[in-house]
Amino acid sequence: MKKKLLFYALVLVLLTALCVVFSSCGEEGREETIYVYNWGEYISDGSDGTLDVNAEFEKYCREVLGRNVKVNYSTYSSNEDMYAKISSGAAAYDVIIPSDYMIERMVSENLLQPLNLEKITNYKFVDDAFKGANVYYEGDGVEGAQYSVPYFYGMIGIIYNTEIVAEDDEDIGSWSLMWDTDYTGDILQFNNNRDAFGTALYYLGYDVNNATEAQWREALALLKTQKNVVQGYVMDEIFNKMQSGSAAVAAYYAGDFFAMYEDNDSLAFYYPEEGTNSYVDAMCIPTNAQSVDLAHEYINFMCREDIATANAEYTYYASPMTTVRENPEYVEYMTDVHEDAMEILYEMSESVHTQAYLNLNPEQLTMLNELWEELKVESSIGVGIYVLCGVIVLALVLLLVWQILRRRRWGKLYDD
Repeated sequence: MKKKLLFYALVLVLLTALCVVFSSCGEEGREETIYVYNWGEYISDGSDGTLDVNAEFEKYCREVLGRNVKVNYSTYSSNEDMYAKISSGAAAYDVIIPSDYMIERMVSENLLQPLNLEKITNYKFVDDAFKGANVYYEGDGVEGAQYSVPYFYGMIGIIYNTEIVAEDDEDIGSWSLMWDTDYTGDILQFNNNRDAFGTALYYLGYDVNNATEAQWREALALLKTQKNVVQGYVMDEIFNKMQSGSAAVAAYYAGDFFAMYEDNDSLAFYYPEEGTNSYVDAMCIPTNAQSVDLAHEYINFMCREDIATANAEYTYYASPMTTVRENPEYVEYMTDVHEDAMEILYEMSESVHTQAYLNLNPEQLTMLNELWEELKVESSIGVGIYVLCGVIVLALVLLLVWQILRRRRWGKLYDD
């Protein structure tokens, strides 16, 4: 009896050991997925010989963390598009990269969770100017809670084609170039409400965060007059249009100017003298993220010097990482792209009058959305009316012709 018990005990021990071994093997080989949601053309992706940052993160996870990780990467074209998807619960992402005012809004709506900076050791390389008690990075009223780590920053300026826009045009240097009737049909406007209204508010000299309702409506009236000269409302489509020369003037982000300039050196850039928007895009973890631990690893990885430099060289946006800006090879690289690149990205930010967007209160947001709908719907209705009128006129003509032919036919039969 004792031998049988001993035998059963040994079998049990062996089975337990096998379970542990197989469990460990299964865990090591199990594929994990991290879902990342970012702006389009905003990460070094391996194209044209660049570093594939997401592939490098997967490699890092395998070789350093011993984890089989897959990056599921998708993009959006505006903060508002991203917000609509996250707030609706239509999808769950582990890392997202909104802009400052949208971060503030998402924190206030409990759509983001606080970060554990102990897991983001490379945060120490972030410029001190982007740290501290900053409304963009700390939750409103939540002491000590930090919700984001800066990814890139910059300012909005105006890009124009020197082959179409005369160098001595008196509007160069001002927002007024965006309303210049000399370039009717060649002007591009932002296809999101905050930036589009921002161009009008800056031009009018109003505070983009505390404008009165009358000032917002004045901005709407100005944007309505712009519809007579604007070719279209765009976001990522701006690249093809400006690079190909099918548009002559556009308001857009400084970093993107350099990407366009590489393919079309007839393009030029300036920050409007009336003032412009300064922004910070930062990495955050949504409240409903499924892989929080991996999300922290990803954010920390993005702050690593070689990765941050690869991203900065690919996107041409200003990096908040001191290790990037102090890298001589990076400075030389950007200067080769455009002789004034470092000045435009970093030095001019200190001399140009700027104002960052803050999160608007619910009443302001409602008003902004309504004004935006009025601007866009009126434009659609205007085109629709012409189309509808054309269809009606054509139908009436066809009906009249049919009636004439019908009468002639019956008249001929009657005569016969």
